[in-house]
Amino acid sequence: MGGERSLRVEENLGEGYVRLRVAEAERRQAKHDIRCVEDMVIELLRNSRDAGAKRIYLATSREGDLRTTTILDDGSGIPDDMQEHIFEARVTSKLESVHVDRWGVHGRGMALYSVRENAESARVASSAPGKGASITVVTDATKLAERADQSTWPALGEDEDGRRTCARGPHNIVRTCCEFALEEYGSCEVYVGSPAEIAATARARVTPSVDGSDLLFIDDLTALPVLERLRVAADARELLSVCQGLGLEMSERTAHRVVSGQIRPLRSVASRMLRKADAPTGPKPVDLYRDRRGLKLSKPDAEEFSRVLAKDFSFIEDRYYVSLVNNPKVRVGKGRITVTFDLEEAD
Repeated sequence: MGGERSLRVEENLGEGYVRLRVAEAERRQAKHDIRCVEDMVIELLRNSRDAGAKRIYLATSREGDLRTTTILDDGSGIPDDMQEHIFEARVTSKLESVHVDRWGVHGRGMALYSVRENAESARVASSAPGKGASITVVTDATKLAERADQSTWPALGEDEDGRRTCARGPHNIVRTCCEFALEEYGSCEVYVGSPAEIAATARARVTPSVDGSDLLFIDDLTALPVLERLRVAADARELLSVCQGLGLEMSERTAHRVVSGQIRPLRSVASRMLRKADAPTGPKPVDLYRDRRGLKLSKPDAEEFSRVLAKDFSFIEDRYYVSLVNNPKVRVGKGRITVTFDLEEAD
């Protein structure tokens, strides 16, 4: 086996990467591997996973025919001298470190050549060993197809083996992320949203590796891991600078909204799907007439009250890094109104 592998490799590039011989490269990577934007997304997700990422953030937005997709992770990172090489046709991680999943064989860097060949641009926005990575890809919808409906979430079902899977819904970017998150459930978390939502989520979910006093001695936030830079940015101007360096495009006004907490953090893809699937069916849990001798609230008023409480709960979310599973439950009894906040389990 060792001799066979040595024949496939032309050069060891260091840092866990190799350059394959032509025949092996042609078998593993080709331009036609990427037929649509959703194919590109799954390759980016697999690349982050194979870099050892535990948290993957996918920011995507579209203006006209151009879609910008940026993937950020807390994986092993890419050395500076490899950040162009990983887009070459024959460069991938060492063959003994490849990962076999439902989509086939994969390793770090594999198919990034195909991604760049089908994109208007593809680059490593920022990365370093041990600091994670941010990769930005711009695609043209007139050249690389994508689903018309990019907002609908899939419905959860079960396959013939009883495993949870995406049963219905368009095969869009969201569904691609859902399928990957279910496949990798328990090993890494995936978040998908707009650049602003991703920035807000990182600020809420990422735990800094340095405390506030140590930050005073850091002149350049690029010394920190990719995701932590979003968390520790002190104000809107600094956040905007960090986002631009990571390939997350937003306006200064949007950066102010993120810092002020006007944009709520996202739940992980798996959490959102599984909580929705496990939600009880039948009558809603709000019981406004539990005790008819006391106060009575109309259903619309109770629902509006629940929505107001859910919005104001962001004060607790930001301070204690917790999230609601559903809107608060309102119950009316004799001489009291009881509100229950169901919290998402820690990721």
